[in-house]
Amino acid sequence: MDIKKILSELTLEEKVSMCSGQDFWHTTAVERLGVPAVMMCDGPHGLRKQEGDADHMGLNPSIETVCYPTASALASSFDRKLLGQLGTALGQECQAEHVGMLLGPGVNIKRSPVCGRNFEYFSEDPYLAGELASAYIEKLQGEGVAACVKHFACNNQETRRMAASSNVSERALHEIYFPAFETIVKKGKARAIMCAYNALNGTFCVENRTLLKETLRDAWGFDGITVTDWGAVKDRVKGLQVGLDLEMPGGFGSCDGAVLEAVQNGTLDEKVLDETVYRILKFVDDTVNQQKQNAKINRAENSLLSENMEEQCAVLLKNEGLLPIAEGEDVVFIGEFADIPRYQGTGSSHINVPHAVSALETMGQQVSYAQGYDTRKEERNDELLAQAVQAAQKAKVAVIFAGLPDSFETEGCDRAHMMMPEAQNILISEVAKVNPNTVVVLHGGAPMELPWIHQVKSVLCMYLGGERVGEAAVKLLYGKANPSGKLAETWPCKLSDNPSYLNFPDDNGQVTYHEDIFVGYRYYDKKEMPVLFPFGYGLSYTEFAYDNLTVDKESADDTDIITVTCTVKNTGDIFGQEAVQLYVRDVESSARRPVRELKGFEKVALNPGEEKEITFTLDQRSFAYYEPMLHDWFVESGKFVIEIGASSRDIRLSKEIEIRGTKELPIVYTKDSTIGDFMKTAAGRSLVEKMMAETADIIGMASDVDVNCMGEVNDQMIQDMVNDLPIGSFVSYRLITSEQLDGMLAAVNHGGMKE
Repeated sequence: MDIKKILSELTLEEKVSMCSGQDFWHTTAVERLGVPAVMMCDGPHGLRKQEGDADHMGLNPSIETVCYPTASALASSFDRKLLGQLGTALGQECQAEHVGMLLGPGVNIKRSPVCGRNFEYFSEDPYLAGELASAYIEKLQGEGVAACVKHFACNNQETRRMAASSNVSERALHEIYFPAFETIVKKGKARAIMCAYNALNGTFCVENRTLLKETLRDAWGFDGITVTDWGAVKDRVKGLQVGLDLEMPGGFGSCDGAVLEAVQNGTLDEKVLDETVYRILKFVDDTVNQQKQNAKINRAENSLLSENMEEQCAVLLKNEGLLPIAEGEDVVFIGEFADIPRYQGTGSSHINVPHAVSALETMGQQVSYAQGYDTRKEERNDELLAQAVQAAQKAKVAVIFAGLPDSFETEGCDRAHMMMPEAQNILISEVAKVNPNTVVVLHGGAPMELPWIHQVKSVLCMYLGGERVGEAAVKLLYGKANPSGKLAETWPCKLSDNPSYLNFPDDNGQVTYHEDIFVGYRYYDKKEMPVLFPFGYGLSYTEFAYDNLTVDKESADDTDIITVTCTVKNTGDIFGQEAVQLYVRDVESSARRPVRELKGFEKVALNPGEEKEITFTLDQRSFAYYEPMLHDWFVESGKFVIEIGASSRDIRLSKEIEIRGTKELPIVYTKDSTIGDFMKTAAGRSLVEKMMAETADIIGMASDVDVNCMGEVNDQMIQDMVNDLPIGSFVSYRLITSEQLDGMLAAVNHGGMKE
């Protein structure tokens, strides 16, 4: 298409109509100018294409297709290549179904473990979420299908999601809630971004200038289209003015009149409308040009791919030598999920699957079975419980399939707690009493409280593992596959341990993120708080040894690229995969920082005895924090530690490195600024040194204090006291005059002090 020519020939009414959908799933066509409609569909972990009555909550049927593991499972793979495989498969399926844009992935941060939609999101860590999503997007768009990444931004709860305001500090936005989207724009080259329902700091995302224009387009260089979440529009004219392109769904023209009137009365500059329509036309043109004729998809092959993915995503949480189960062992499968597995969430991502493979179906007559509980009821069923306990007494190994039923987690509402149904907890506890060889296989999209964890020998978490989750579970239980998943989120011991607990979801539509940057492991590690399972944790049937950490620069400027290498060896006797994690720790910072932050990860496959070298690359952003005074990232000079670990709490190798920052903080000093404040900048340090040279050694001055009245003190205590002294105390101690202090402050605040 000649986009500029078409734009010049569109009537004002046609331009306005193109800014909203033609119907529930299509952009608006302009047939007289040869502009076709492009179809979009839900489906971060499968294709939810509706050909009949349309809706955005999964209520009406969609075509039968393949359901892959959900994002909570996929993130546990810690594997970019695996996410790329998913992107390729879904891209090919979209081409075969004539779908031009797939709505997803969802990269919202898991602020709380009870967000009802967490199964659709990757992680509590923005680096991991951004890297995995970018790998998926690159391959999806490589097949000619646009990704529409969601939900921008801070849609971290389902309660009042269309009305609540997420109130977040500038630093937390840039360190926690924005980076995954930024990576997706800059690295993944996503062609579309979906605006969230909620408001951000009091302004709805669909009309938020800071979000859509200043951050997304101006700072990150995004040149694709922005799309509303379905039904998110508040004031359509305001949205257009700040860069909101496409309103979905459409078909009723409810906002067209307001936009048309705004252009006609001059409230909305027609140039702004033209820029919006140009971006939409470019999106349509790019999509049409990449459509593949006669595209086909092998759904049977992709179903097997789904199983293979889940084998690499499942996380072995506990194993006291019971797994893998030996072939021919006398085993009983217990729990309704063994027969009717829970393999996906509910809501807009729900995939219509012709048949889901259960663990019981996979094993057939090789195991006995007891239902144990009814997923439709939380309370215990004494008859089912007794049958299960009796079956467990007779078997050598009892494998209980348990977890969260559909009613516990879904789009549209949040979980009230982290507990599993009471009937299941009682079942597990009672079975473990009569059978010491009890295994629990968990199904669910988010962390759960496990009150029986010390009663059972093994726990295997499948998350929501796609349509062949039952077959994948059996292969993992019997050692035909080796678990290699790592938790992409911390599992706290109880919900009240979570840092957002007192501020989630909300009680009046205002949700203040009081925990700030301390989300997930950043909080638990800073608090030195016990957790059930830490971020990055996951066991294997083999063992891995870490060694030979090297850092190519022991001292570097913040502009340097740093290469880190280490070796990992499979010291066991079976094949296995290990997700090696790199964390960066700031030894001493003037700003509050987490103990460590994930800045690299690689999954390596190793045969028994095999050793491989892994290479990581770190740039200045790896060492930076977001400084609100600069409205930018800041690297502070000082010592940092490169850590290589098997989880955030299992650091195997570490090496210290010196980083020299180059940017100064724009601090305005006053007489109330402390000595410690002045030491944060070169100019401030220069002033303090000058005053000391002209008066007396401030340390000596403090040492002359009659320590008998203070009790026992040491040099560090004295230094701490000095650092907390306001600079104005020099006048109080008659070391300098007020006029001298005013002159020095004026000089340092105007850049007059020299090092």
